[in-house]
Amino acid sequence: MIKRRQLLQIGAGLMASQTLGLRAEPAPVALPLIQRPIPSTGELLPVMGMGTSRTFDTDADPASLAALLAVIQAFFDGGGTVIDSSPMYGNAEPRVGDVLRAMPQRPKLFAATKVWTTGRKQGIAQMEESARRMDVERFDLIAVHNLQDWQTQLDTLKHWKADGKVRYIGVTTSHGRDHEALLQLMRSEPLDFVQFSYNIEDRAAENEILPTAAERGIATMINRPFQRGALFSRSRGAPLPPLAAELDCSSWGQFYLKFILGHPAVTCIIPATASVQHMADNMRANYGRLPDEQQRAEMLRAFGQL
Repeated sequence: MIKRRQLLQIGAGLMASQTLGLRAEPAPVALPLIQRPIPSTGELLPVMGMGTSRTFDTDADPASLAALLAVIQAFFDGGGTVIDSSPMYGNAEPRVGDVLRAMPQRPKLFAATKVWTTGRKQGIAQMEESARRMDVERFDLIAVHNLQDWQTQLDTLKHWKADGKVRYIGVTTSHGRDHEALLQLMRSEPLDFVQFSYNIEDRAAENEILPTAAERGIATMINRPFQRGALFSRSRGAPLPPLAAELDCSSWGQFYLKFILGHPAVTCIIPATASVQHMADNMRANYGRLPDEQQRAEMLRAFGQL
């Protein structure tokens, strides 16, 4: 946990970054904010969330914290609320907490993390520590990370939800792994959320996971929307297709995000970045028009020609 002196240093660092022009322009709020309901309650979420894997695994020095504060500020300025982390991500949870404490006024936050351990006592201890690290009184969402010891941890989460200690519960996968196990849980357990990888290149989730989520009323949180940046290697230097303007996209990043959001079973996306400019660009996908089925097919054709 950072001290008051460090908070002042962070604030000074943020002001310096703004002076140097590192603060991003806010998203185009004249366009309509895109929100999707959490099926189990109807609560609306902005479709663009924020991940913290790798990007927030930093030391607690003032320069690093000032940079992360600028990133999170760009996220909130863009209308975001969902911040997702995990004990697996090194220092990411405490850095999120440090930055939230440093903000003069905390914006509306949908706080999500994961439990990633084996054993009931270990899981409870880890989740309580995550709350301290992220400076959260009660998590909005806790999910079992990569299905680790899911029987034990999900049982605890069910009790926590019944007792009001967490609002939503779920499970996660990544890298396109464990889809069959994930589907079994989606069909048999009372899940509010599932998290998995999905993007314009990796569309395996369209086969069963997304349809099952729609059928079962489960919210979806999408990780790896850019294939860990690999998508940009294909589109770097290429002009955006004319369709991009019809979808209020001014960058390839927004184009890739809008493709994902065009699927009606997607609830929110959690790209991770440590760049304030990239964050602001991502958050512009939080607004404007989304592709219909025909336009998504056209987006796929444009991507295939890169």
